[in-house]
Order: sequence, then C-alpha cells, then structure tokens
Amino acid sequence: MRKIIIAVAIILAVSCTGNRGKYVQISGYAQGGTYTVKLNMKGVSVPVEAIRDSVDALLTQIDTTLSGYNKKSVLSRFNAGETVPYTAMFGEMYKLSYEMWKRSKGALDCAAGPLFDVWGFGFKNSAFPSEDEIMSISGGCGMKLLPAELPVQDGFLDPSAMGSPRLNFNAIAQGYSCDVIARYLYSIGVKDMLVDIGEIWCDGVNPSGKPWSVGVDRPEDRPDPSDGASELEGIWSSEGRSAGIVTSGNYRKFYIRDGRKYAHTIDPVSGYPVQHNLLSATVVSSESAAMADAVATWCMVIGLDASKELIAGDPALEGYLIYEADDGSMQEWASAGFTLKK
Repeated sequence: MRKIIIAVAIILAVSCTGNRGKYVQISGYAQGGTYTVKLNMKGVSVPVEAIRDSVDALLTQIDTTLSGYNKKSVLSRFNAGETVPYTAMFGEMYKLSYEMWKRSKGALDCAAGPLFDVWGFGFKNSAFPSEDEIMSISGGCGMKLLPAELPVQDGFLDPSAMGSPRLNFNAIAQGYSCDVIARYLYSIGVKDMLVDIGEIWCDGVNPSGKPWSVGVDRPEDRPDPSDGASELEGIWSSEGRSAGIVTSGNYRKFYIRDGRKYAHTIDPVSGYPVQHNLLSATVVSSESAAMADAVATWCMVIGLDASKELIAGDPALEGYLIYEADDGSMQEWASAGFTLKK
C-alpha cells in the first residue's frame, strides 16, 4: 500500500435518474493512485460534502495506521521497534491477518515482511539474497512466532514484547480499505455503491439501473504498471450482489536475473518467489473485499490446482484463473458462478 496523498476530492453528479435517485462520484488520490467512490444518494440525508470529508478522513486514518510507506504510521513505528498507541484499526488488521495465516496454513503471512524486504518487494531496497540469508530470515520471522492476540498494555503496543516482528499488511490492505469505506457508506444509508481503491467493493446497481461491471485485466508482463493501460480479458458483472473483487498476478511486479523471472509473490513457507504457471487470479468474495484480496494473493502462492480446489470449496467465493499451458498458450478456468463477458 503506497503512501496516501489526499487531494481535494472531486464530486460529480454522474446521473439523476428519477426513482433510481441521484448518483454522485467522489474521487481523489490514495495509496499511490486514484480512488473512486460512486454512490446513490437516494434516501441519504448526509450532504455530499460531508461524505467526501469522511471518506478522506478514513483514508488518512488508514495511511497513518497501516501504511508501510508512511514512515510516521503506526505500522512503520511499530516495525522500527517503537512502543505505539493501540488502535482498533491496527487490531482489526492484525486479527484478520492472523486468521488468514491459520486458514491458509502459512501461505499468507503478514509477519514475513523481512522476506519481502530481502527480495526487494517490501519496504526496503535489497540486493539478491543468498540461500543462507533466506534460511536465516525464514527461521526468524513469521506468524508462527507471534501470539493470536496483540499484547496491549495500558493502551499501548510494545513490539519487544512480541519479539520485535516486522509486519507487512500489503496482501489485504487495499481490500480492507474498500471495506472501511463501504462500512461507512452503509452506516449512512447508501445501498447502491462502487468503491474502487485499486481493489473493489460493489453493491446494488449503477446509474443506469444495471449491475456494476468491472474489467478483468489480461496478465501481460509489465514491470512498470504505469506503462500504458492493460488490455482487458473481459467484463465481470456483479449481478446486483454485494461483493469484493480483486485480481492478483505476477505480471506487474517482478525482475529478471540471470534469465530467470522473480515475481513479487513470495511463498512464506519456502522463502522464495513462487515458480508455477498461474498468471493471475481474480477472486470474488461475498464476505468482504479484504477476503477477496487475501484469497487472490493466497491463490498466487499455492498455484493453479490448489487454487481451483480452494475456490470451488468455499460457497462465499467465485474465481477466474488464467494460466500458461504446457504449450505456452494462455488458458483459463472459471468457477461455476463466475461469468465473464468477453
């Protein structure tokens, strides 16, 4: 999650459609890119300006609490060994991360931050690590060494009481950000919404009265994500359901060394970047955008066959996997409830 830079949000009336209500759009800068919130104001008494201010305040709170790129955030100070004030947001993120570590049997590990750092995909620049470095770091970090509950003392967290871990919430932070904004919008009576902060949460219908549509990127190697727009593999429809949708892949962040590709997805169990044929995983969760975010990353760690089993075995999940076949062609797999319009 990049450092949030909050600018004055832009509010646009995108549609005024009689019985369907008045839709507005709130946009700004967050987490290294732009965010967009579209919502139906029908039945909502809170002024649009107040909604904008609340969205900005929540994104600022997320940045100052959970961002590893903001050196003054609670997370950064905790990782630096400082005793920090405990916040409900930090506690919620830690609890979710711990639960996902257990559920994924170690495939998702927010305490494997040093591994991401040493491979150059974390919060620090790093050279290519040696096997000895990887083994040493793997043995000295991970949720396996941490308690299920944060040890809060008089409202503060002392990282030394936990062995001074370095945490990295990137695998679920953007999805969680969508959930925080959506939670606020529900609290003021919004029923139709689309929250896009890199990852997406949507509910209800768009200004045309139709289900929200979301483009699914085609996985093409692009080390610099700003280097032109991705081509779309197809369009997913929410069908009016509430859902988080997230795509994770190894085609945006990687580097080549000695002719070999090293992707940003690190397997915390082995300590190495993954090497398999799964190119991207698009996951839909009816539970939360944070869950979609976590499972999409989980899939990219465990590979194609295990991902199929994971998605098909959970009624709260749908998924769409793109992979490279033995002949080098790009192939796809979709769960029964995932429909993609080409």
